[in-house]
Amino acid sequence: MTIATAYPDGQPRCHWCAATPQYTAYHDEEWGCPVGDDIRLFEKLCLESFQSGLSWRTILEKRENFRHAFCGFDFHQMARFDEADTARLLNNPGIVRHRGKIEAVIHNARRAVELIEQEGSLAAFI
Repeated sequence: MTIATAYPDGQPRCHWCAATPQYTAYHDEEWGCPVGDDIRLFEKLCLESFQSGLSWRTILEKRENFRHAFCGFDFHQMARFDEADTARLLNNPGIVRHRGKIEAVIHNARRAVELIEQEGSLAAFI
């Protein structure tokens, strides 16, 4: 089994990167890279939860829409989201409109705020 494939630029990459240029950029710049910024880490956790049952490509294609809809994944702002925000998100065609996933990331934003109050940093805790 081949683990890496040589690409036209001479760089070895995982075979799944060939599917789309977005995958190549994700592979080279993000995949497997540690994240120390709490907001960026929270974004990754949220996007992973939205990906459940879907392809990662779907999420990457909608990532900028997610960032806009969820205030850049600033969990301090998201922790204040209410039912009107949930309704707004459910009507946003640019994101995955799944009530359970939307409510989960809002709930997790509130828990992230609490965790940081106790531990100092989401990234350090994880």
